[in-house]
Amino acid sequence: MNYDPRSWAVHAGSSYDFDKHAPHIDNGSARPDPVRYTSKEFFDREWEKVFTKTWLLAGPASDVREPGDWMKFDIGPESFIVVRGDNGGLHAHYNVCPHRGSQLVRDDMGSQNSFTCPFHSWQFDLDGKNTRVTDVETFRPEVLCHDKNLSSVRVEEAAGLVFISMADDVPSLAEYLGPVLPMLELYEIDKMYVVQHKRSDWGANWKGGVDAFYETYHLHAIHPQTMGMLDDRTHIDLYPGGLSRQFVPFAQPNSHFPDQEGVNPGIAMMLKDAGIDPEKFEGTAKDTRAALAFAKRERAARLGLDYNKFSDAQLTDSTIFGVFPNVQIGCHPEAVFLHRFLPHATDPSQFTYDTIIMYRHIDVPGYGAPFWMGLGEEVDMSGETRPDVVRTGLGEPPELGEVLDQDSDLLPIVQAGARSRGFRGPLWSEQEARLRHFHVELDRWLAR
Repeated sequence: MNYDPRSWAVHAGSSYDFDKHAPHIDNGSARPDPVRYTSKEFFDREWEKVFTKTWLLAGPASDVREPGDWMKFDIGPESFIVVRGDNGGLHAHYNVCPHRGSQLVRDDMGSQNSFTCPFHSWQFDLDGKNTRVTDVETFRPEVLCHDKNLSSVRVEEAAGLVFISMADDVPSLAEYLGPVLPMLELYEIDKMYVVQHKRSDWGANWKGGVDAFYETYHLHAIHPQTMGMLDDRTHIDLYPGGLSRQFVPFAQPNSHFPDQEGVNPGIAMMLKDAGIDPEKFEGTAKDTRAALAFAKRERAARLGLDYNKFSDAQLTDSTIFGVFPNVQIGCHPEAVFLHRFLPHATDPSQFTYDTIIMYRHIDVPGYGAPFWMGLGEEVDMSGETRPDVVRTGLGEPPELGEVLDQDSDLLPIVQAGARSRGFRGPLWSEQEARLRHFHVELDRWLAR
C-alpha cells in the first residue's frame, strides 16, 4: 500500500476547517535533471524568470511599524530599501542612487525622514522622490530632465509580513498567497516582533536548502536526537502556485523510534513547556499530544487569549507553510520561524540562509516560545529592543543550534554529490511531495 501524505491519522475526526485536506494535486513521477543544482545557466534563468517575476518576502512588518522606519532586503545581486511612508503606507526602492549607482544604505535597518547618498549627498524623500541635487547649477538642464528619482518596486503587506516584487504585472499579494493567507492570518504575526535574526552562508544551491527544509524524511538519519519527540510521518497539503503546508508532529515518537509508549526526555520537556509537570503525568507517549493541547487551551483562557480558533494540531505541532519561491514559515500561536533561502549573487553552489524568530510577548510565568526554538535566557523577549542580525560566513559554524548546524554540515556534501556524473537526478518519495510540488512550479516559471 502506498504512503499517502494526506492520511496522517492524528487529524482523524477533527472538526476544524484548518485541518482539512487540500484537494489532491498529482505532480507526476518524473526524474529531473540534476543540472538544476549546479548549472550557472540554469541559475541565471531562475533569477531572470522567477525571482524578478514573483513576490519575495522582504521581512516582518514589525521592522517598519512607524513612518521613517526602513529595512534593507538583499537577494541575489539586488538590494532594496523598504520604508514606511509618512502616510503609513509602504514604499520599496532599489537601494541605488540614480546619479552614479552608489548604494544609499548599508545597515540592516533604521529610521529617518529621508535618504542621502553617501557619495555626493543627493537626497530623496521616503517615497523615492529626489529632493536635492548637490551643486545643481553645475548640471546641464538637459541632464537633469532625465528621471532622477529612485527606482521603485511593488510592495504589499499581509499577515504581518512585507513582500516586494520587481515585476509590474504580478498579481496582488493576496491572490498570490491564495489559501495560505487566511491560515497565516490566524497566527496574528502582526502582533509579534523579532527576537532573533541570524544569517549564514551555506555551501550549496539555494534549492538544496529548500529541499532540506521541505521534508522530514531525513530526521532519523541526520537528527537522531529528535527521534523521541518528533515524527516524520506528516500531513502534507499542496496548493496551486507552488504553495504547500505540512504539519510536523511534536510530542510523538518518530515512526522509527523503538519505544512508542514511554514519556522520554524530549516529550517530558514539551510537557513542561505547556505547564505540565512530567513527574506527575500518568499517561503514555500516546496521550501527550492531547494533554499538551488541553493544557495550552487552559493557559490561554487564563491569559485572555483566543485559542478556540486553533485546532489541537496547531497547538502541539509546527505547522509549516511553503511560499514559492524561497520561503518557509513555521507557525505556533506563540511564535513563528521565518526561513528564507537567498540565492547567491553569482554562484549556484552558495546561498544565504536567513532565519527570523518572531514572538508575541505575554509577561507571565510559564508562557513563552516553544523550547525547541532554542531561545536562551540572554534573549530579550520583551520586544523593547530589535536584535542585530548575527552573521556567519561560508565555512564558519552558523551556531543555529544543534539541528540546523547538522543541516549546514550536510548540505555541502549533498551539493558535491549533485555535481557527480553518477547522480542522475532526485527520486522523491511521497514524504517529499512538497519538494516535487516546488520543482514542478519552478519549471513552470522557467518555461514561460
